[in-house]
Amino acid sequence: MPYNVKEIFYTLQGEGHHTGRPAVFCRFTSCNLWTGREEDRPRAICTFCDTDFVGTNGPGGGRFQNAAALADAIASSWPAASTGHRMVVCTGGEPLLQLDAKLVEELHSREFYVAVETNGTQDAPAGLDWICVSPKIGAPLKLTAGDELKLVYPQSGGDPEQFEHLDFGTFRLSPMDGPNVRENTAAAVEYCLKRPQWRLSLQTHKYLGIP
Repeated sequence: MPYNVKEIFYTLQGEGHHTGRPAVFCRFTSCNLWTGREEDRPRAICTFCDTDFVGTNGPGGGRFQNAAALADAIASSWPAASTGHRMVVCTGGEPLLQLDAKLVEELHSREFYVAVETNGTQDAPAGLDWICVSPKIGAPLKLTAGDELKLVYPQSGGDPEQFEHLDFGTFRLSPMDGPNVRENTAAAVEYCLKRPQWRLSLQTHKYLGIP
């Protein structure tokens, strides 16, 4: 199957469990919770997304005809001088609209540790090494188990407590960015202190000014 990719880039993971780890990010186009177009934002299930996932015109982006071609493009973004510790983060948009077992297999054959960042509304293919689910209040949650649950906080209409019974290795709160980020960060800190099952996850890449 062809894959539509907005961009492919090499950077440090900026948030969550793998913060600071070098990784290739593969950002897929399309999402089932918002079209990505500003005129549709008021009607979106996720109204606070700050990511451009529309089109295939980003650095390294394009339409890849098969899994091998996309895996080669991802591998070419890894430093040539480094042969180990390869990691790819499949993100979006919603990556599980496109990411399948064949692509995971091709990435593994190129010695990549394969992580996904998903809204959890789609089933995950077999073979993934790390599953990070970021639930959106109001969206149905299919993935109720994984390695990391990372909730943007606060979200209207829901409380983190509603996710605490799910089968995840770690639970993290990520303060919602925007004009109220200072207040949201303080609220997330307070919530983590009140309910220690949760850990604070900051978007360090934004502080560092890296992709």
